[in-house]
Amino acid sequence: MPIAYFDCYSGISGDMTLGALIDAGVPFGALRAFLETLPVRGYEITASPHESKGVTGTRVDVALRDEQPHRHLKDVLTILSSIEERAVRERAAAVFHVLATAEAEVHGTGIDEVHFHEVGAIDAIVDVVGAVWCLRYLGIESVFVSPLPSGSGRVRSAHGVLPVPAPGTLEILRRTEATIVPNPAEGEMVTPTGAALIATFGTFRQPAMRVQTIGYGFGRKEFPWPNALRVWIGEAVNSAASREPVSVLETNVDDDTPERLGALMDNLLGDGALDVYLSPIHMKKNRLATRVSVICRVDDESRLARRMIHDTTTLGVRAQRMERYVASRRSAEVETPWGQVRVKVKYFGGVASASPEYDDCVALSRTSGVSLSLIFAAAIAAATPLTESTDPVLP
Repeated sequence: MPIAYFDCYSGISGDMTLGALIDAGVPFGALRAFLETLPVRGYEITASPHESKGVTGTRVDVALRDEQPHRHLKDVLTILSSIEERAVRERAAAVFHVLATAEAEVHGTGIDEVHFHEVGAIDAIVDVVGAVWCLRYLGIESVFVSPLPSGSGRVRSAHGVLPVPAPGTLEILRRTEATIVPNPAEGEMVTPTGAALIATFGTFRQPAMRVQTIGYGFGRKEFPWPNALRVWIGEAVNSAASREPVSVLETNVDDDTPERLGALMDNLLGDGALDVYLSPIHMKKNRLATRVSVICRVDDESRLARRMIHDTTTLGVRAQRMERYVASRRSAEVETPWGQVRVKVKYFGGVASASPEYDDCVALSRTSGVSLSLIFAAAIAAATPLTESTDPVLP
Protein backbone atom coordinates (compact mmCIF):
# COMPACT_ATOMS: atom_id res chain seq x y z
CA MET A 1 0.00 0.00 0.00
CA PRO A 2 1.30 3.49 -0.80
CA ILE A 3 2.24 6.00 1.85
CA ALA A 4 2.30 9.80 1.65
CA TYR A 5 4.74 12.33 3.06
CA PHE A 6 3.38 15.85 3.48
CA ASP A 7 6.34 18.18 2.96
CA CYS A 8 4.93 21.31 4.63
CA TYR A 9 7.89 23.59 3.92
CA SER A 10 5.42 26.39 3.14
CA GLY A 11 2.66 25.31 5.52
CA ILE A 12 -0.61 23.53 4.89
CA SER A 13 -4.25 24.42 4.34
CA GLY A 14 -7.29 22.52 3.14
CA ASP A 15 -7.18 23.82 -0.42
CA MET A 16 -3.41 23.25 -0.66
CA THR A 17 -4.01 19.64 0.40
CA LEU A 18 -6.66 19.16 -2.27
CA GLY A 19 -4.41 20.73 -4.90
CA ALA A 20 -1.46 18.49 -4.02
CA LEU A 21 -3.55 15.29 -4.08
CA ILE A 22 -5.15 16.24 -7.41
CA ASP A 23 -1.70 17.04 -8.79
CA ALA A 24 -0.55 13.62 -7.55
CA GLY A 25 -3.16 11.78 -9.58
CA VAL A 26 -6.71 12.20 -8.27
CA PRO A 27 -9.02 13.00 -11.23
CA PHE A 28 -10.65 16.35 -10.50
CA GLY A 29 -13.85 15.30 -12.27
CA ALA A 30 -14.24 12.28 -9.99
CA LEU A 31 -13.65 14.42 -6.89
CA ARG A 32 -16.17 17.03 -8.02
CA ALA A 33 -18.75 14.34 -8.79
CA PHE A 34 -18.32 12.93 -5.28
CA LEU A 35 -18.61 16.37 -3.65
CA GLU A 36 -21.84 17.01 -5.56
CA THR A 37 -23.43 14.15 -3.61
CA LEU A 38 -23.17 16.22 -0.41
CA PRO A 39 -26.34 18.12 0.61
CA VAL A 40 -24.60 21.49 0.31
CA ARG A 41 -24.96 24.14 -2.36
CA GLY A 42 -23.85 27.69 -2.96
CA TYR A 43 -20.23 27.04 -3.89
CA GLU A 44 -18.07 26.35 -6.92
CA ILE A 45 -14.82 24.38 -6.81
CA THR A 46 -12.17 24.74 -9.50
CA ALA A 47 -8.73 23.21 -10.02
CA SER A 48 -6.27 24.86 -12.38
CA PRO A 49 -2.59 24.48 -13.32
CA HIS A 50 -0.36 26.94 -11.49
CA GLU A 51 3.31 27.90 -11.78
CA SER A 52 5.53 29.70 -9.31
CA LYS A 53 9.31 30.15 -9.37
CA GLY A 54 9.59 27.55 -12.12
CA VAL A 55 7.60 24.90 -10.22
CA THR A 56 4.26 23.72 -11.59
CA GLY A 57 1.35 22.18 -9.75
CA THR A 58 -2.37 22.62 -9.07
CA ARG A 59 -4.30 25.33 -7.29
CA VAL A 60 -7.77 24.64 -5.95
CA ASP A 61 -10.25 27.42 -5.25
CA VAL A 62 -13.61 27.10 -3.52
CA ALA A 63 -15.73 30.16 -4.32
CA LEU A 64 -18.88 30.79 -2.27
CA ARG A 65 -21.90 32.08 -4.17
CA ASP A 66 -24.17 32.51 -1.14
CA GLU A 67 -23.67 33.68 2.43
CA GLN A 68 -23.11 30.71 4.70
CA PRO A 69 -24.51 30.25 8.23
CA HIS A 70 -22.33 29.69 11.28
CA ARG A 71 -22.62 26.00 12.08
CA HIS A 72 -22.30 23.92 15.24
CA LEU A 73 -20.62 20.53 15.24
CA LYS A 74 -23.98 18.74 15.07
CA ASP A 75 -24.87 20.68 11.90
CA VAL A 76 -21.63 19.63 10.22
CA LEU A 77 -22.09 16.00 11.33
CA THR A 78 -25.60 16.02 9.85
CA ILE A 79 -24.11 17.01 6.49
CA LEU A 80 -21.44 14.32 6.79
CA SER A 81 -24.04 11.65 7.61
CA SER A 82 -25.11 11.69 3.95
CA ILE A 83 -21.75 10.21 2.84
CA GLU A 84 -22.30 6.57 1.88
CA GLU A 85 -18.74 5.29 2.38
CA ARG A 86 -18.35 4.74 6.10
CA ALA A 87 -14.58 5.23 6.25
CA VAL A 88 -14.81 8.62 4.52
CA ARG A 89 -17.78 9.69 6.64
CA GLU A 90 -16.20 8.75 9.96
CA ARG A 91 -12.74 10.10 9.18
CA ALA A 92 -14.16 13.43 8.03
CA ALA A 93 -16.18 13.55 11.25
CA ALA A 94 -12.99 12.85 13.22
CA VAL A 95 -11.34 15.91 11.64
CA PHE A 96 -14.22 18.14 12.71
CA HIS A 97 -14.13 16.66 16.22
CA VAL A 98 -10.47 17.74 16.39
CA LEU A 99 -11.44 21.24 15.26
CA ALA A 100 -14.34 21.50 17.70
CA THR A 101 -12.32 20.21 20.65
CA ALA A 102 -9.58 22.77 20.05
CA GLU A 103 -12.03 25.65 19.60
CA ALA A 104 -13.87 24.66 22.78
CA GLU A 105 -10.60 24.61 24.73
CA VAL A 106 -9.51 28.02 23.42
CA HIS A 107 -12.84 29.73 24.03
CA GLY A 108 -13.74 27.95 27.27
CA THR A 109 -16.99 26.44 26.01
CA GLY A 110 -18.45 22.99 25.53
CA ILE A 111 -17.79 21.16 22.29
CA ASP A 112 -21.47 21.35 21.31
CA GLU A 113 -21.55 25.11 21.88
CA VAL A 114 -18.74 25.93 19.47
CA HIS A 115 -19.65 28.07 16.47
CA PHE A 116 -17.34 26.95 13.71
CA HIS A 117 -17.35 30.30 11.88
CA GLU A 118 -14.89 29.94 8.99
CA VAL A 119 -14.21 26.24 9.52
CA GLY A 120 -17.93 25.49 9.57
CA ALA A 121 -18.41 27.19 6.22
CA ILE A 122 -18.93 25.20 3.06
CA ASP A 123 -15.36 25.69 1.87
CA ALA A 124 -13.98 23.95 4.97
CA ILE A 125 -16.45 21.07 4.61
CA VAL A 126 -15.44 20.71 0.96
CA ASP A 127 -11.73 20.82 1.89
CA VAL A 128 -12.01 18.22 4.67
CA VAL A 129 -14.34 15.77 2.95
CA GLY A 130 -12.47 16.18 -0.33
CA ALA A 131 -9.07 15.53 1.26
CA VAL A 132 -10.33 12.41 3.06
CA TRP A 133 -11.87 11.10 -0.16
CA CYS A 134 -8.69 11.80 -2.15
CA LEU A 135 -6.56 9.86 0.34
CA ARG A 136 -8.95 6.92 0.04
CA TYR A 137 -8.95 7.18 -3.76
CA LEU A 138 -5.15 7.01 -3.88
CA GLY A 139 -5.15 4.09 -1.43
CA ILE A 140 -2.88 5.91 1.00
CA GLU A 141 -2.21 3.64 3.97
CA SER A 142 -0.23 6.07 6.15
CA VAL A 143 0.42 9.82 6.13
CA PHE A 144 3.69 11.25 7.44
CA VAL A 145 4.25 14.95 8.08
CA SER A 146 7.32 17.21 8.08
CA PRO A 147 8.05 19.94 10.66
CA LEU A 148 5.64 22.86 10.33
CA PRO A 149 6.57 26.53 9.79
CA SER A 150 5.26 28.82 12.50
CA GLY A 151 4.62 31.87 10.34
CA SER A 152 4.47 35.26 12.05
CA GLY A 153 2.38 38.37 12.45
CA ARG A 154 -1.38 38.42 12.81
CA VAL A 155 -4.42 37.01 11.04
CA ARG A 156 -7.94 38.41 10.83
CA SER A 157 -10.72 36.03 11.86
CA ALA A 158 -14.37 36.05 12.93
CA HIS A 159 -13.09 36.65 16.49
CA GLY A 160 -11.01 39.66 15.46
CA VAL A 161 -7.27 40.04 14.88
CA LEU A 162 -5.33 37.09 16.30
CA PRO A 163 -1.63 36.17 16.57
CA VAL A 164 -0.07 33.62 14.23
CA PRO A 165 -0.33 30.68 14.63
CA ALA A 166 -4.02 31.24 15.41
CA PRO A 167 -4.99 30.00 18.90
CA GLY A 168 -7.16 27.20 17.52
CA THR A 169 -4.39 26.01 15.22
CA LEU A 170 -1.81 26.06 17.99
CA GLU A 171 -4.13 24.13 20.32
CA ILE A 172 -4.62 21.44 17.67
CA LEU A 173 -0.87 21.08 17.17
CA ARG A 174 -0.22 21.07 20.93
CA ARG A 175 -2.12 17.81 21.13
CA THR A 176 0.14 16.13 18.54
CA GLU A 177 3.83 15.34 18.23
CA ALA A 178 4.27 18.01 15.56
CA THR A 179 7.52 20.00 15.44
CA ILE A 180 7.00 23.73 14.80
CA VAL A 181 9.99 25.60 13.41
CA PRO A 182 10.66 29.34 12.89
CA ASN A 183 9.98 30.68 9.43
CA PRO A 184 10.70 34.10 7.89
CA ALA A 185 7.31 34.34 6.20
CA GLU A 186 4.83 36.97 7.31
CA GLY A 187 1.33 35.60 7.76
CA GLU A 188 -0.51 32.39 8.54
CA MET A 189 1.28 29.28 7.27
CA VAL A 190 -0.83 26.54 8.88
CA THR A 191 -4.60 26.99 8.89
CA PRO A 192 -6.96 25.32 11.39
CA THR A 193 -8.29 23.03 8.66
CA GLY A 194 -4.80 22.01 7.56
CA ALA A 195 -3.74 21.43 11.16
CA ALA A 196 -6.82 19.29 11.87
CA LEU A 197 -6.22 17.11 8.81
CA ILE A 198 -2.63 16.25 9.74
CA ALA A 199 -3.48 15.95 13.44
CA THR A 200 -6.12 13.35 12.58
CA PHE A 201 -4.15 11.29 10.05
CA GLY A 202 -0.49 12.22 10.34
CA THR A 203 2.59 10.70 11.93
CA PHE A 204 5.12 13.47 12.48
CA ARG A 205 8.33 12.04 11.05
CA GLN A 206 9.89 11.43 7.64
CA PRO A 207 9.77 7.80 6.49
CA ALA A 208 12.26 5.88 4.39
CA MET A 209 10.46 5.55 1.08
CA ARG A 210 10.78 5.11 -2.67
CA VAL A 211 9.01 8.15 -4.18
CA GLN A 212 6.79 7.38 -7.17
CA THR A 213 4.60 10.49 -7.51
CA ILE A 214 4.90 14.11 -6.37
CA GLY A 215 2.05 16.59 -6.13
CA TYR A 216 2.24 20.35 -5.55
CA GLY A 217 -0.80 22.15 -4.14
CA PHE A 218 -0.41 25.93 -4.34
CA GLY A 219 -1.74 28.49 -1.88
CA ARG A 220 -2.79 32.05 -2.65
CA LYS A 221 0.02 33.97 -0.93
CA GLU A 222 3.24 34.91 -2.73
CA PHE A 223 6.59 34.19 -1.06
CA PRO A 224 10.20 34.22 -2.29
CA TRP A 225 9.77 30.45 -2.71
CA PRO A 226 6.99 28.40 -4.35
CA ASN A 227 4.10 28.59 -1.89
CA ALA A 228 2.92 25.01 -2.09
CA LEU A 229 2.30 21.89 -0.07
CA ARG A 230 4.45 19.15 -1.60
CA VAL A 231 3.12 15.62 -1.22
CA TRP A 232 5.40 12.66 -1.92
CA ILE A 233 3.63 9.38 -2.64
CA GLY A 234 5.38 6.03 -2.86
CA GLU A 235 6.22 2.83 -1.04
CA ALA A 236 7.94 2.38 2.28
CA VAL A 237 11.28 0.64 1.80
CA ASN A 238 12.94 -1.10 4.71
CA SER A 239 15.22 -4.11 4.50
CA ALA A 240 14.54 -4.66 8.18
CA ALA A 241 11.31 -4.21 10.07
CA SER A 242 10.34 -0.61 10.71
CA ARG A 243 8.62 0.60 13.87
CA GLU A 244 5.33 2.43 13.95
CA PRO A 245 3.07 3.58 16.79
CA VAL A 246 -0.19 1.71 17.37
CA SER A 247 -2.94 1.66 19.97
CA VAL A 248 -4.09 -1.54 21.66
CA LEU A 249 -7.71 -1.55 22.89
CA GLU A 250 -9.07 -4.26 25.19
CA THR A 251 -12.27 -5.04 27.02
CA ASN A 252 -13.61 -8.10 28.85
CA VAL A 253 -17.15 -9.26 28.05
CA ASP A 254 -18.97 -12.02 29.95
CA ASP A 255 -22.58 -11.63 28.79
CA ASP A 256 -22.48 -11.36 25.00
CA THR A 257 -23.18 -14.09 22.46
CA PRO A 258 -20.55 -15.49 20.08
CA GLU A 259 -22.63 -14.24 17.15
CA ARG A 260 -22.61 -10.65 18.41
CA LEU A 261 -18.88 -10.81 19.12
CA GLY A 262 -18.33 -12.11 15.59
CA ALA A 263 -20.32 -9.18 14.21
CA LEU A 264 -18.24 -6.83 16.36
CA MET A 265 -15.04 -8.26 14.88
CA ASP A 266 -16.36 -7.72 11.35
CA ASN A 267 -17.42 -4.14 12.16
CA LEU A 268 -14.06 -3.25 13.73
CA LEU A 269 -12.10 -4.63 10.78
CA GLY A 270 -14.44 -2.81 8.41
CA ASP A 271 -13.83 0.40 10.36
CA GLY A 272 -10.07 0.20 9.82
CA ALA A 273 -8.71 -1.90 12.71
CA LEU A 274 -5.35 -3.46 11.88
CA ASP A 275 -6.20 -6.66 13.77
CA VAL A 276 -8.94 -7.99 16.05
CA TYR A 277 -8.78 -11.15 18.13
CA LEU A 278 -10.89 -12.82 20.83
CA SER A 279 -9.38 -14.71 23.79
CA PRO A 280 -11.23 -16.94 26.30
CA ILE A 281 -10.64 -15.88 29.92
CA HIS A 282 -11.86 -16.68 33.46
CA MET A 283 -13.19 -13.73 35.46
CA LYS A 284 -14.24 -13.29 39.06
CA LYS A 285 -16.81 -15.73 40.44
CA ASN A 286 -15.39 -18.22 37.93
CA ARG A 287 -17.36 -16.67 35.06
CA LEU A 288 -16.28 -17.59 31.55
CA ALA A 289 -15.71 -14.51 29.42
CA THR A 290 -14.07 -13.19 26.25
CA ARG A 291 -11.34 -10.59 25.97
CA VAL A 292 -11.76 -8.46 22.86
CA SER A 293 -8.40 -7.08 21.68
CA VAL A 294 -7.99 -4.53 18.90
CA ILE A 295 -4.78 -3.21 17.32
CA CYS A 296 -5.31 0.05 15.46
CA ARG A 297 -3.63 3.21 14.26
CA VAL A 298 -3.36 5.90 16.90
CA ASP A 299 -5.70 8.27 15.05
CA ASP A 300 -8.39 5.55 14.94
CA GLU A 301 -8.23 4.81 18.69
CA SER A 302 -11.13 6.97 19.89
CA ARG A 303 -13.46 5.99 17.05
CA LEU A 304 -12.88 2.24 17.48
CA ALA A 305 -13.15 2.43 21.27
CA ARG A 306 -16.57 4.03 20.84
CA ARG A 307 -17.51 1.23 18.46
CA MET A 308 -16.54 -1.40 21.07
CA ILE A 309 -18.67 0.29 23.73
CA HIS A 310 -21.58 0.77 21.34
CA ASP A 311 -21.63 -2.81 20.01
CA THR A 312 -21.14 -4.72 23.29
CA THR A 313 -22.41 -4.68 26.86
CA THR A 314 -19.06 -3.44 28.19
CA LEU A 315 -18.89 -0.33 30.37
CA GLY A 316 -15.33 0.61 29.42
CA VAL A 317 -12.36 -0.01 27.14
CA ARG A 318 -8.69 -0.02 28.12
CA ALA A 319 -6.25 1.75 25.79
CA GLN A 320 -2.47 1.73 25.68
CA ARG A 321 0.06 3.04 23.18
CA MET A 322 2.67 0.65 21.82
CA GLU A 323 5.03 0.30 18.88
CA ARG A 324 5.01 -2.58 16.44
CA TYR A 325 7.66 -3.83 14.05
CA VAL A 326 6.36 -4.22 10.51
CA ALA A 327 7.90 -5.67 7.38
CA SER A 328 7.53 -4.01 3.99
CA ARG A 329 4.69 -5.50 2.00
CA ARG A 330 2.48 -4.95 -1.01
CA SER A 331 -0.66 -6.48 -2.50
CA ALA A 332 -0.93 -8.02 -5.96
CA GLU A 333 -3.25 -10.24 -7.99
CA VAL A 334 -2.18 -13.52 -9.57
CA GLU A 335 -3.95 -15.74 -12.08
CA THR A 336 -4.75 -19.38 -11.32
CA PRO A 337 -6.51 -21.90 -13.61
CA TRP A 338 -9.74 -21.14 -11.71
CA GLY A 339 -9.54 -17.35 -11.46
CA GLN A 340 -7.71 -14.47 -9.83
CA VAL A 341 -6.42 -14.50 -6.25
CA ARG A 342 -5.04 -11.58 -4.29
CA VAL A 343 -1.73 -12.20 -2.52
CA LYS A 344 0.28 -10.29 0.04
CA VAL A 345 3.99 -10.17 -0.70
CA LYS A 346 6.25 -9.66 2.33
CA TYR A 347 9.81 -8.33 2.06
CA PHE A 348 12.18 -8.75 4.99
CA GLY A 349 15.93 -9.19 5.28
CA GLY A 350 16.40 -9.60 1.54
CA VAL A 351 13.82 -12.40 1.32
CA ALA A 352 10.35 -12.18 -0.26
CA SER A 353 7.39 -14.48 0.40
CA ALA A 354 3.76 -14.53 -0.75
CA SER A 355 0.57 -15.40 1.14
CA PRO A 356 -2.73 -15.89 -0.74
CA GLU A 357 -5.86 -14.16 0.55
CA TYR A 358 -8.00 -16.78 2.29
CA ASP A 359 -11.36 -15.33 1.21
CA ASP A 360 -10.38 -15.35 -2.48
CA CYS A 361 -9.22 -18.96 -2.27
CA VAL A 362 -12.40 -20.07 -0.50
CA ALA A 363 -14.57 -18.33 -3.11
CA LEU A 364 -12.73 -20.05 -5.98
CA SER A 365 -12.90 -23.41 -4.21
CA ARG A 366 -16.68 -23.11 -3.84
CA THR A 367 -17.32 -22.04 -7.44
CA SER A 368 -14.90 -24.51 -9.04
CA GLY A 369 -15.28 -27.53 -6.77
CA VAL A 370 -11.48 -27.73 -6.46
CA SER A 371 -10.02 -28.32 -3.01
CA LEU A 372 -8.92 -25.31 -0.99
CA SER A 373 -5.39 -26.67 -0.60
CA LEU A 374 -4.99 -26.97 -4.37
CA ILE A 375 -6.18 -23.37 -4.87
CA PHE A 376 -3.66 -22.20 -2.26
CA ALA A 377 -0.82 -24.12 -3.92
CA ALA A 378 -1.69 -22.73 -7.35
CA ALA A 379 -1.80 -19.16 -6.03
CA ILE A 380 1.60 -19.53 -4.34
CA ALA A 381 3.07 -20.96 -7.55
CA ALA A 382 1.61 -18.10 -9.59
CA ALA A 383 3.14 -15.61 -7.15
CA THR A 384 6.67 -17.01 -7.59
CA PRO A 385 7.77 -14.20 -9.98
CA LEU A 386 6.76 -11.66 -7.34
CA THR A 387 9.04 -13.27 -4.76
CA GLU A 388 12.09 -13.36 -7.04
CA SER A 389 12.64 -9.64 -6.39
CA THR A 390 13.48 -8.40 -2.91
CA ASP A 391 12.52 -4.81 -3.80
CA PRO A 392 8.98 -4.04 -2.55
CA VAL A 393 8.35 -1.41 -5.21
CA LEU A 394 9.09 -3.56 -8.25
CA PRO A 395 6.16 -5.22 -10.01
